[in-house]
Amino acid sequence: MKRARGPALMALPAGVSVALRILPVANVLARVALIFSLTMVVPICISLYFGDSALWHFIDALAGLATLSLITIVLTRRFRRELKIRDGFVLVVGLWTLLPLVAMVPLMFHMPDLRFSVAYFEAISALTTTGATALSGLEHLPESINFWRHQLNWLGGLGIIVLAVAILPMLGVGGMQLIKAETPGPIKDAKLTPRIHETARNLWLIYAALTLACALMLRYVGGMRWFDAVCHALSAMSLGGFSTYDSSVGQFNSVAVEAILIGFMLIAATNFATHYLALTNRSLKSYWRDSEFKAMVLLLGFSTLGLAGYLVWQQTYSDYFTSLRMVLFNLVSISTGSGYASTDYGQWPIFVPLWMLFLSGIAACSGSTGGGIKMIRTLILVRGASRQFTTLLHPNAVRPLRVNRMAVPDPVIFAVLGFIFLYFMSLVVLTFALLATGLDFVSSLSAALACLNNAGPGLGVVGPASNYGGLTDIQLWLCSLAMLLGRLEVFSVLVLFTPAFWRG
Repeated sequence: MKRARGPALMALPAGVSVALRILPVANVLARVALIFSLTMVVPICISLYFGDSALWHFIDALAGLATLSLITIVLTRRFRRELKIRDGFVLVVGLWTLLPLVAMVPLMFHMPDLRFSVAYFEAISALTTTGATALSGLEHLPESINFWRHQLNWLGGLGIIVLAVAILPMLGVGGMQLIKAETPGPIKDAKLTPRIHETARNLWLIYAALTLACALMLRYVGGMRWFDAVCHALSAMSLGGFSTYDSSVGQFNSVAVEAILIGFMLIAATNFATHYLALTNRSLKSYWRDSEFKAMVLLLGFSTLGLAGYLVWQQTYSDYFTSLRMVLFNLVSISTGSGYASTDYGQWPIFVPLWMLFLSGIAACSGSTGGGIKMIRTLILVRGASRQFTTLLHPNAVRPLRVNRMAVPDPVIFAVLGFIFLYFMSLVVLTFALLATGLDFVSSLSAALACLNNAGPGLGVVGPASNYGGLTDIQLWLCSLAMLLGRLEVFSVLVLFTPAFWRG
């Protein structure tokens, strides 16, 4: 019977065959959407506590989305089955495109004049932890709406897929396919325990504990009020970069707040598997043995020292220590993909913010909440180039490429090269597409780069002193696509557009 299914499926019309492949995924999507809609209970409680005006908007959204999800579950339940690798890709892309539609509903209910493109942009920016906002007057939003934005940051931070991996086994769907689909390419083995749901649970416990520690420090050391402390802790650990104020972290003008956020942004940009190993071994040696972590710290450190001196030389700041403070916070924020701003760095000599945006593509470690190419691929490329020089000079020499004392096989190197090509081609295509809509070059390039790296603000009309709210609908949709490509690391999205994917 099992052997007959393959030919029978191939004999069906193409549209029917594709539908039969998608319907089992639709059932899982509906169940995840149902669980995700229940997270609106938290902003409902926030709204009750503060007595703000968004209470019934969240209640209506929860009721409507839960009902729609249940209906979909019932209609597709006979198609339930164990997911295959290809189903994992469809599910991952489906989740990251569907959940923003769910997340935007309270925003649309509360702000009926909000354009659909703006609401979706805000939701996908939150969930992909890009931190690019299209809303103004953030400090005047109801507390529950503001908290919802930051909660979306936090949920997207370690990956809604990782959360789903912990839940889907209970629903009868395996999780390893999703991990493989969401994280293509070379990453360190995050399967730290025999069962994948145990790995997800351990990583979430670390994630939650660090978030709590960040909130406590922002409240008692940084002097923030509780609401601001919790919201910024949620967006700091997720490297989401959302703030409760239009002026972002510049609103507080506090060295203590900036220092705390710098520390936790660096923690969030580090591989969470490294955190797990450090806690398990009760030793900080795990960090220094991690080539990615060392490279990230050294790169950010030397960049900060150099750029601070450059701004003094350019007479942007009169003294080195003021320059150092401004550069340190904003460089760490943009480079790790967070997106906070303590000043309008768009007014600095353009070399500095462009360097910061460049670092946003390579600084964050694999297995972190950051985006971009990731440091592991950068190390492979650099060491691969070094090995090529050796090969040119000594053709018979055998020199394995190693990262973290482990040899990197050639197929992984080829996969990295393929990813880098697709990454830069995506950047070029998105930049030209934005230019074609009439956006200026600096804004187009920086918006494409910031969204593709999930870094948040760019330069020009999308710089730190403004936001993405002034873009047209088509420009917002292009930026939303860039966020999706960046979060799913290009391959997982583009593979769906290959004929071979649907033929197998």
